[in-house]
Amino acid sequence: MARYFTLDEANAALALVEPLLRQVVALKASYSQAEGQLQGAAQRIALAGGARVDPGQILQARGRRDAAAARLKELIEEVQGHGCLVKDLDLGLIDFPALYRGEEIYLCFRLGEERIGYWHGVDEGYRGRKEIDEDFLANHGRGRRR
Repeated sequence: MARYFTLDEANAALALVEPLLRQVVALKASYSQAEGQLQGAAQRIALAGGARVDPGQILQARGRRDAAAARLKELIEEVQGHGCLVKDLDLGLIDFPALYRGEEIYLCFRLGEERIGYWHGVDEGYRGRKEIDEDFLANHGRGRRR
């Protein structure tokens, strides 16, 4: 059975998860930059037969990309080990499983926000975010998933 968070529990978990999430976003950017360099080199090889490619730069970019990918995997597993779900590496978006009126929902946090202020249904995603209001506060964390 999945662990369900109350809003207070999820906000408390942010103290542990947010620094990891910051690392994830930075590493994702590093990974993307190295991957872009490799794709550019591959295109130059295809167009010019490799005449304008520095093999040392390719090896360095591949090493940076592979190291970033390995560390990203570790960090994502660590974040998820706290019970939340990593949804978007570029935005730093995570969800915490919770209950609202007996139904499973996600408490939604985006890096840069002060606290969790939104939620959405499991099939709605980021675009379906709703602001946490008085009704939500009165009815979340109650009941069991059906």
